[in-house]
Amino acid sequence: MAQRGMNPDMMKQIQALQGKIAKAQQAMEEKTIEASSGGGAVAVVMNALPKLKSITIQPEVVDSSDVEMLQDLVLTAINEALEQARAVQMQQLAGVAGGLNIPGLTG
Repeated sequence: MAQRGMNPDMMKQIQALQGKIAKAQQAMEEKTIEASSGGGAVAVVMNALPKLKSITIQPEVVDSSDVEMLQDLVLTAINEALEQARAVQMQQLAGVAGGLNIPGLTG
């Protein structure tokens, strides 16, 4: 339902933006990001939302006397994947923002 005083062109732009956002979210959900640490000892897979899908830990790095190393490997792999996810998000958001002409939002 249109708000009083909102012009039809602005409504079309908002609807187009909503469509672009939905497509960007779908693309981020479908994008698979893989990262590893320790030469592949720990690997993670996530999408760009980001939502973690899996963690794989090679048995040879599971050492009860050095749990701290394993924790570091897991953190490193997850943080690398998150950095990649942020890059994908920024790319998607740039695509959403491109071509907008909404007064007050563009410079």
